[in-house]
Amino acid sequence: MNGTLWFVVGGALALWLLPKALRRLQLSRAKHRSLSGHTRMALRLSRMLPSYDLGEHEVFVADGAPAEVASVRKQAFDRLARHFLSKAPDTLAASAELETGVSDVDFTNAYRVPFPFRAFVRPRLRVGSLVRASEGMRVEDLDGNWSYDLGGSYGTNLFGYDFYKGSIERATARVAGLGPVLGSYHPVLIDNVRRLKELSGMDEVSFHMSGTEAVMQAVRLARFHTRRRRVVRFSGSYHGWWDGVQAGPGNPLPARDVYTLADQSERTLHVLRTRRDIACVLVNPIQAMHPNSAAPSDGTLVASGRKSNYDKEEYRQWLVRLRETCDAAGVVLIFDDVFLGFRLARAGTAEYFSVRPDLVTYGKSVGGGLPIGVVAGKRRWMRRYRDDRPSDICFARGTFNSHPYVMAAMNEFLRHLDRPEVIAQYAAIEAQWNTRFESLNTSLAEAGVPVRLANMVSVATVLYSKPSRYNWMFQYYLRAEGIALSWIGTGRLIFSHACSDEDFAEIRERTVRAACAMQRDGFWWQSAKLSNGAIRRRMARELVTHVWRRQRVPQDAAASLTPTDASQLEPQRPPDLDDGVGAGGAKAARVSKVRLAHDQEKFVAR
Repeated sequence: MNGTLWFVVGGALALWLLPKALRRLQLSRAKHRSLSGHTRMALRLSRMLPSYDLGEHEVFVADGAPAEVASVRKQAFDRLARHFLSKAPDTLAASAELETGVSDVDFTNAYRVPFPFRAFVRPRLRVGSLVRASEGMRVEDLDGNWSYDLGGSYGTNLFGYDFYKGSIERATARVAGLGPVLGSYHPVLIDNVRRLKELSGMDEVSFHMSGTEAVMQAVRLARFHTRRRRVVRFSGSYHGWWDGVQAGPGNPLPARDVYTLADQSERTLHVLRTRRDIACVLVNPIQAMHPNSAAPSDGTLVASGRKSNYDKEEYRQWLVRLRETCDAAGVVLIFDDVFLGFRLARAGTAEYFSVRPDLVTYGKSVGGGLPIGVVAGKRRWMRRYRDDRPSDICFARGTFNSHPYVMAAMNEFLRHLDRPEVIAQYAAIEAQWNTRFESLNTSLAEAGVPVRLANMVSVATVLYSKPSRYNWMFQYYLRAEGIALSWIGTGRLIFSHACSDEDFAEIRERTVRAACAMQRDGFWWQSAKLSNGAIRRRMARELVTHVWRRQRVPQDAAASLTPTDASQLEPQRPPDLDDGVGAGGAKAARVSKVRLAHDQEKFVAR
């Protein structure tokens, strides 16, 4: 009897657990195989991965280049360093002071290059963080140097800095009589709402202080109306730094209610159709450029594996199928248009891809040069309370939401979109930018350099066609030619639509000159043994070697050594750690952190 009872109980338990196990398996299979698709694992690994620094001798032979190539590289590196110091001494001095007091500046400066090169490069190739004037798509530093700005103010600069300066000036005059009165609204809000509803095709809008806050509210509304808690985002996507949607490295807390699934995947659609705990799906359309990969950055550019797989029609078809699946499953489809906004089309990415979401978030450029976040959606999703449950509300307020000055600047932007010449510009915008980038790539090919640009209208990323461990150096050659970049370097270039044909021609010439100079200086040296795989294996060996050295010589003991003692410290290499690429390799590396600091002092003295 007891045996029968246990058999029945066990069978019932198995029947209860089996569907749960099956759903869990389907969820796991819908994740992308990369670390971008396994965010918890990526977070754990990020906490485990130790840092290590390449010394001066290692820095220039990190790909196994021979001594003569390393010598050319070293001379070129020193020449670039002197160029930056002599060209912008006031800017660099002021930026160094800023770095000691602003944590954002310290962070961005630390992540301009892959971390093994950081300790050597950062104090030598210094980059200014301050500018004092702008004009069109150019900015001026404190020393009077003008550069073409391809950082684009993180996407804010859509129509050129002159337009936004004028918008702010006119907006200030329009609401000066009211000033910073909050809580009540300036009447300019009425026109903003009308125009945003027309552009988005939605019923209602709400205003917030940033794109991150707009995404927070969109997700909260989806959860409120669906009574579900889970959020789906796609591998590699970014939706602001809020805990609820930022999964993986960068957020100390695991995003427990977020499923990070593979983009453009049948298995993802199956999960959306079969689960009943998913409130919404977040789509950042910039991911069409690099599906299932994080935003490209020079700080992670360890080889030449950066890709761009943009296919407009293929991505549009994916969005159509995603829209159909969400409709069938009762899942809210949210377009995060904070970055791209009105860059691809006058009415945003919904118009560009001909797919309408349930909710859409805006930011960046729509604020007319001032900070803003917007949520637009159908009435059924935007309502924040229930008629039959007076205490059941979806609260969202902010002191500076709908600030009069911001609303007036937004109105300048929205009115600008209705100008006939702007409407005409949008009609030809995709073809215009594709033609421009084709001409740039033709020039690069004719110059014989391993650099190409892939674009999505006026947003581009730099691709490298030959294996190299030094592609991150290209950002400095571009800066030397008067092209300003954001802290992620060549990962994302953002062009203003105020860029004229003459402006683009000048940028093209400067880009080609920068690439030719970098090639002459030996940073794209090639060898039959050099491949992206070989570079990654070499990095793994370096990591093991440096960890092993630390274990042999405790840090407290190394810190007590004089520079002379440190130069004589030559621990034996661990067994079976062949360099694998070239004869030079890392065998010349006998430099501890103490020696590195000593070398930095000598460099400054020169």
